[in-house]
Amino acid sequence: MSEFLLAPANSKAVITGENWRITVLTPCLLRLEWNENNEFSDAKTQVVTNRDFPVPQFTMRRHGNGLSLSTEALLLEYDGQPFSAHGLSVKLKSKAGVVYGSQWHFGQEIPLDSHFGNLGGTARTLDMADGEIPLEPGLISRTGFALVDDSRSLGITADAWVAPRPRGWDLYFFGYGNDFHRTLADYFALTGASPLIPRFALGNWWSRYWRYNETEYLQLIDRFRSADVPLSVAVLDMDWHLVDIDPSIGSGWTGYTWNRELFSNPPEFLRQLHERQLAVTLNVHPADGIRRHEQQYREVTKYLGQNPDTGEPVDFNIASQRFLTAYFNLVHHPLEDEGVDFWWIDWQQGATSAQAGLDPLWMLNFRHYRDAQRQIPGREFKQPLILSRYSGPGSHRFPLGFSGDTFNTWESLDFQPFFTSTAANIGYFWWSHDIGGHGFAGRDFELSTRWLQFGVFSPINRLHSTMSPFLGKEPWAFPQPYCAVQKDYLRLRHALIPYLFTQMWRSHRDSVAPIRPIYHDYPDRWESYKYRNSYFYGDLLVAPITSPADSKLHLAKATAWIPSGTWHDLFTGYVYHGAAVQSFYRPLNQIPVLVPEGKIIPMAPPQIAAAPHPRTLNLWVYLDATNQAQGHLTEEVGNMFSGDTPTDIEFHATFHDGTLDLRFSAEGLPAEFATRDIVVYLPQLAGEGGVAPALSREVFSQLPLCYRVESVNLKEGTISLYNLHRWAPAPQEAAFTLLDGAEGKIADKEIAWNLVQRHSGNGWRDPLAFSGELASESIAQTLKDALLECVLATLNRG
Repeated sequence: MSEFLLAPANSKAVITGENWRITVLTPCLLRLEWNENNEFSDAKTQVVTNRDFPVPQFTMRRHGNGLSLSTEALLLEYDGQPFSAHGLSVKLKSKAGVVYGSQWHFGQEIPLDSHFGNLGGTARTLDMADGEIPLEPGLISRTGFALVDDSRSLGITADAWVAPRPRGWDLYFFGYGNDFHRTLADYFALTGASPLIPRFALGNWWSRYWRYNETEYLQLIDRFRSADVPLSVAVLDMDWHLVDIDPSIGSGWTGYTWNRELFSNPPEFLRQLHERQLAVTLNVHPADGIRRHEQQYREVTKYLGQNPDTGEPVDFNIASQRFLTAYFNLVHHPLEDEGVDFWWIDWQQGATSAQAGLDPLWMLNFRHYRDAQRQIPGREFKQPLILSRYSGPGSHRFPLGFSGDTFNTWESLDFQPFFTSTAANIGYFWWSHDIGGHGFAGRDFELSTRWLQFGVFSPINRLHSTMSPFLGKEPWAFPQPYCAVQKDYLRLRHALIPYLFTQMWRSHRDSVAPIRPIYHDYPDRWESYKYRNSYFYGDLLVAPITSPADSKLHLAKATAWIPSGTWHDLFTGYVYHGAAVQSFYRPLNQIPVLVPEGKIIPMAPPQIAAAPHPRTLNLWVYLDATNQAQGHLTEEVGNMFSGDTPTDIEFHATFHDGTLDLRFSAEGLPAEFATRDIVVYLPQLAGEGGVAPALSREVFSQLPLCYRVESVNLKEGTISLYNLHRWAPAPQEAAFTLLDGAEGKIADKEIAWNLVQRHSGNGWRDPLAFSGELASESIAQTLKDALLECVLATLNRG
């Protein structure tokens, strides 16, 4: 066996006694070890990759074989005996933000509870989920503390293998109170940084369990292009390989040999996908090993010392280094040489293997991702990436997560926003779901559209469905207006790639989740825990629609808590003031996406946004009360996977005396990427001139003022736009549109409309009076609520 890879802590942070060792990693993070043979390991583990933290200040007092230990945040009491509830405890010194309890005793169960306990992490899979499922614990807790038990982790050896460590307790106590961002930052310091994600992965993925041939698949991709709907990843499910095999061999789920009846020339097919600027992934179910019908069978059997003439299968053995060498070098690498960019690893066969404690899923993820890090010269899309299920704490190092086959029901959609953002509590930021649901239920056009809208504002937007001619996710498989709305949102996803790529770098450098619960930023507000389906998408607050529209109003409802400040809806232009709970009512073509004032949101034209340095940038400027706004954009320079440092482009806008000045700076941006065309969107301003914004009226209620300025120097340039003024529409137009689109009694709509007109006539001097009068009318409550939101959120723009 090769030697362990070591990750020792600074010796000054380590305290030892008979059969125990305690390491003070930070003032809030302790490593607690017990071994009856006094054997301790500093090996890297399946979870932990680093223990060399700066030594924090602490004091200690020994008593017998035990001790009392104090940091600025924690007080540990230990009797020096085998760990027990009465002999080992850690107390938080500060109770700030701690709802229930502040002291941990060994063996204490911390329940999953949004009021008093652990707020949850994530789960291995959503396979066959029809709504909510239980979650594993995370690091974020209302108690102020959480525990990572690394006792059963195997050690990592120098040859990228695993081996048992001394048995005993190996615990990591996180006692950060409600400092959730610091919790994650130190967790990543311990277990490895949040990963870098290739830019292509942030666009739209096409995936379907379907028996395509090469002509059909290329024609489909070309139809997306002709419909001006961009894609960045092409997925081939299992029918790329032979599946109809001799029954004596077994099932056709595992396979590595191209089906030449469907794909006559695989390298040429893959070349044409690359020519269309698509990365390519193939699905593999590795559980059945390599069998006699496979093209690679004879070479693999010879390498492993089997007689190929017997026809006996090469069993899948994740615990065999020699098997894995053949698995990668003889089976996967030749397919990669043909043009496969990364692998979708579809392991569903449990967590046991021939080696005690080794979960095959974890080892597949570990070795596949490590193998993907080897570079192939000249391969544009060859960047480390896999798609596979979650295999426990530390799995964030092996992106991306494949959540499995969910029921396509409203219950499943309603669970996914919470599930996705809550995974940030264990540092698992990059889930990829079957957007629209896998199958097993009915076909619902509204559900599919709402699910896609969530997909656009989720980590990865991968359309997928099971093998049924009635479950296609192509936009044109849906009637209008669903088709048009889906196309617009798929375009929007690509427009957002520069923004999401920037958030990816923020997660890597600053440990801030790109998609995260509201309570990460507002831990002291109880509302941030209650309204669990809203989340931050970078700086944007998103509240997906996860229930059907009202059958009369034709609007769907979402409710969220809006933090303090002023927030602008990206699509409607509505303005909301926090801190407040708000119900949003939206037609099919919109969901609530709120931008905080003072922000500049960078996007790009959808068809070029996946490029590393889009020639045109679209900047959405939202001025604050001081008439300023700021933003930044991170772009890759060189190869980020080789350690090259990215460039940050800074934007700063000021508005004064009718002039908007937009200044740029970008230290380190190479000259060949410094000159760009800038399209400025100004939702709060009006003025003369400008250009027609390249936006859909199907999604944006009011098109913002828009200017295009060519050949701007991002390193030190300035744009000045003149003769502008603050502008806000009156509520009448939006109110009439809402009432006109609703079904119900004409008399009720006229009552509401008369109220709007009367208050419009007096210049909306008393919005509270309007609210009171509307509340007193005997009309449908949902109509009153939606109208009140429409009127007040429009008036807030003034």
